[in-house]
Amino acid sequence: MYQVVLVTFPNADSALVVAKKLLNEKLAACINILPEMQAVYCWKDELKVDSEVQMVIKTTKDKFEQLNERICQLHSYEIAEVIALDIQQGNAPYLNWIKESLSS
Repeated sequence: MYQVVLVTFPNADSALVVAKKLLNEKLAACINILPEMQAVYCWKDELKVDSEVQMVIKTTKDKFEQLNERICQLHSYEIAEVIALDIQQGNAPYLNWIKESLSS
């Protein structure tokens, strides 16, 4: 029922702009933006090393499709990294807070 969704951004400023929109649109209950990290990957047959920040989104499974679509609309990358992980267990009051935060 609950998910953690991971998304990378080129910097904290761009992540914060998207985070505020996702929260205002009730697609996320809470978002953490973790500090700069190094991303090492291959893109279009070229090895890349870039700085990125990690966004950690707490939401529900039923919000994922809409959340993913909105992130892809707002994101500056050609292909946004959006990875959802199901939450198997958690503090019940916190999980209830997620659900209540996403209610319209």
